[in-house]
Amino acid sequence: MMASRGLRMWLLAASALAVLVLAAAPAPAQQRDVTVFAAASMTTALQAAGDSFTKSSGVKVKLSFAASSTLAKQIEAGAGAQVFVSADEAWMDYLQKRDLIENATRRKLVGNRLVLVVGVDRPLKLEIGADRAWLRTLPAGRIATGDPAHVPVGRYAVEALKKLAAWTEIEPRLARADNVRNALVLVERGEAAAGIVYVTDAAASKKVALAGYFPETSHEPISYPVALLRGQAQDEALMFYTFLLGADAKAIFVKHGFAVP
Repeated sequence: MMASRGLRMWLLAASALAVLVLAAAPAPAQQRDVTVFAAASMTTALQAAGDSFTKSSGVKVKLSFAASSTLAKQIEAGAGAQVFVSADEAWMDYLQKRDLIENATRRKLVGNRLVLVVGVDRPLKLEIGADRAWLRTLPAGRIATGDPAHVPVGRYAVEALKKLAAWTEIEPRLARADNVRNALVLVERGEAAAGIVYVTDAAASKKVALAGYFPETSHEPISYPVALLRGQAQDEALMFYTFLLGADAKAIFVKHGFAVP
């Protein structure tokens, strides 16, 4: 309740300031595009959300997708964006600790599931669990995921594999990609026998098949926070941020396989 009240107060203050600025301007302010930095796993859903927002508002949305770590470091270096969507709380924490986001606007946008995928031409179904029987069913070859050193999906994967006592066996086979979509591409091309990605990535590709779900208890909840970046809350950015938290965007996220709060 307190957090929601803080957000409302922040939005009211920001909107009031925008009105004052516009009223004082000698001519109508030129409409600006909104630049959004977002985790690679949000690509398909956010492209659809951006198109919907542009259609209704006339404001163009420029989307830049990469690993959350890469984007956070770019923001730290001064990259010009107004909105950030991370694939985990840790990289949003990174920016918050450096006073680079508007703290009152930080909200959980969506959730996701961790899954194992294989090539669609070699489908496989297994129950991933602590009994390790599923490991004997895995095809030989590399297992692709995001680099655990900095990519959220890789961190979730390592946590799950360790919890399931499978890390020692899987680690030597790991193909470490610089973001989750590139890990998916390795499976699509047959360069990896399987991949540990998000369920939304599996749904976005016609070249992979879902092999199994990792138990949600095997890793911390997969949470995607959104926030406005410090000093970047122009009218258009506020509009898009508000749209992302609204019913129309939530329907788009659900359609693409995300869980919404």
